[in-house]
Amino acid sequence: MEFPDLPARLAQVREAVARHQQIGGWSHPVRVVAVTKGHGPEAVHAAATAGLEDVGENRVQEAVAKQEEAGTVPVTWHLIGTLQRNKARQAVGRFGLIHSVDRLELAAELDRRAAAGAEVQRVLVQVNCSDEAQKGGVEPSELVPLLGAVSELRHLEVVGLMTMSALTEDRAEQRRAFSRLRELRDQGRRAGYRLAELSMGMSGDYTTAVEEGATMVRLGTILFGERSR
Repeated sequence: MEFPDLPARLAQVREAVARHQQIGGWSHPVRVVAVTKGHGPEAVHAAATAGLEDVGENRVQEAVAKQEEAGTVPVTWHLIGTLQRNKARQAVGRFGLIHSVDRLELAAELDRRAAAGAEVQRVLVQVNCSDEAQKGGVEPSELVPLLGAVSELRHLEVVGLMTMSALTEDRAEQRRAFSRLRELRDQGRRAGYRLAELSMGMSGDYTTAVEEGATMVRLGTILFGERSR
């Protein structure tokens, strides 16, 4: 059996999520998105067998190949990595949720491609909450204007926000990024936008994200071990 430790690892993750939700005072469901980047399609099968319903990939090309190899595995696919505008055509309709919309030009291209297939593509807006120049995401001050512009696109549905914290073990720094995204979500709601989802937290910082109200955590290494490539 591939990934024999996955059920036990997932049980530990779920227990940690419950514990840290209690610390943060939250009770909403938290979805675990199993990040299969760098692993073969067997990781997708293992995730589904373990009871995971959501699978995340960073790159469109790798995801498309894996989807074809994995066949009809009953999972929802998430695109969690940076999306280039010229890959929008391949992304639309293949992912239940795209996490990384951070500019109007990309949103407009996704909308155009979705319209061609008479589809509605669900997306998250990525926000740069760590103040790192190399990180993707719209600047916090530009979020509400972007939400306004994207809301005019008939074939996109913005269902929430996504961020990444700085790569650090400093929980205070992690918390700063995640609480900032939650505050921006609340600001967006006050402006009239329906933002149900907060996608934040990865293997090294997901417990802090859960304490700050994450509704989705994107976990790879903690579930599957180190990547093969």
